[in-house]
Amino acid sequence: MANRTVSDAVQIHGRDPQRLVEKIIRERIYDSMYWKEHCFGLTAATLMDKAVELNNIGGQYAGQQPTEFLCLTLKMLQLQPEKDIVNELIKQEDFKYLRALGAFYLRIVGRSKEIYLSLEPLLNDPRKLRVRSGDGYSLTYMDEFIDQLLHEERVCDVILPRLSARYVLEENDELEPRVSGLEGDLESDLDEKRGRSRSRSRSRSRSRSRSRSPSSSSSPSPRNRRRRSPSSDHHRSPSPDHRRRHRSPSSSPDRQRRRSLSPRRDGDHRGNRHRHHRHSRSPSPRRRSRRSRSRSSDDERSRSRDNRRSRHHHRRRYRSYSRSRSRSRSNERRRR
Repeated sequence: MANRTVSDAVQIHGRDPQRLVEKIIRERIYDSMYWKEHCFGLTAATLMDKAVELNNIGGQYAGQQPTEFLCLTLKMLQLQPEKDIVNELIKQEDFKYLRALGAFYLRIVGRSKEIYLSLEPLLNDPRKLRVRSGDGYSLTYMDEFIDQLLHEERVCDVILPRLSARYVLEENDELEPRVSGLEGDLESDLDEKRGRSRSRSRSRSRSRSRSRSPSSSSSPSPRNRRRRSPSSDHHRSPSPDHRRRHRSPSSSPDRQRRRSLSPRRDGDHRGNRHRHHRHSRSPSPRRRSRRSRSRSSDDERSRSRDNRRSRHHHRRRYRSYSRSRSRSRSNERRRR
């Protein structure tokens, strides 16, 4: 008699409210000491006093023992309190475990539209909850617990009834699109980031315009002019001595002798002129000595490279020969 549902209870989802919890878990709850000691003579009024004393949520812990949270949930299914009482349990903010108990009961009993309207405001509750499980205690938050109730199929070892998707209810005009409480913060963050990016782009454009301005690039300061003038003069206009040095090969003594010895005739004027150009192109003795030195240095480098290659080749052959010899010796020793 103590484990039966109230006689005037209404069927939920086409069945007895207590049968929304699996049979094995129901039997474990009926056999638990907390159910026998504290839940035997409870009513809808005294149930709230026991719910205020809760300090954790969860399904079953070590040895498959049901938690107090699960026992009180089954007691609420047995007593089936009015919806106004359940809504007051969810709206109150003083006792967080009492609020979690009311939300869990409404998720099992309520309809889809009622569940979304009552539980979605709790997603803004950031308070911590202690969860008791087989491994001990762990921490979660109220918004995470509500999110599990809305999206998962099994919570606190209880299989939850099927819940219609929210977009289906929105298409049927039963619910309005949900506005998250974090959208205002996200929009403010996005506005701040956009303002920072705009200020950075403006500063970059200003710096580029300053660097590209003709006043700064084409008209240097008088100090820079003074500093640049000697180097520019040196590179642009060579000195007369420098010109003479470049023209010195043309006026070599050999060339003067050739000019003096070569006869000038009227008919051979063009041919002599052509020879004159050929002799003017001939290099000076200094350049010849430089070329000979460079050639000799190149020959020495190539010889040294060849010597290095030959040494490296001989070393490799000697190493391969020594390795093959050691292998043959080791093979002979093994044979012996």
